[in-house]
Amino acid sequence: MTTDLTPRWFTSSYSNNGGACVEIAANLIAPHGIVPVRDSKSPSGPVLDFRTSSFSSFIAGIKSGEFNTV
Repeated sequence: MTTDLTPRWFTSSYSNNGGACVEIAANLIAPHGIVPVRDSKSPSGPVLDFRTSSFSSFIAGIKSGEFNTV
């Protein structure tokens, strides 16, 4: 089995706020156990790599309202 090591970036279909979003490269999640994340406004900028378990916990926190403190 071959693996595509080139990130294929995408933005959530829910992100329609004028470009202030993040992108992830989902094609690297399964083969590498990481979720690469970058700023959609700066595609040549830095990429943060999160372990899948950490990213899943973060998403669960968002969905549960854990970060709605503003």
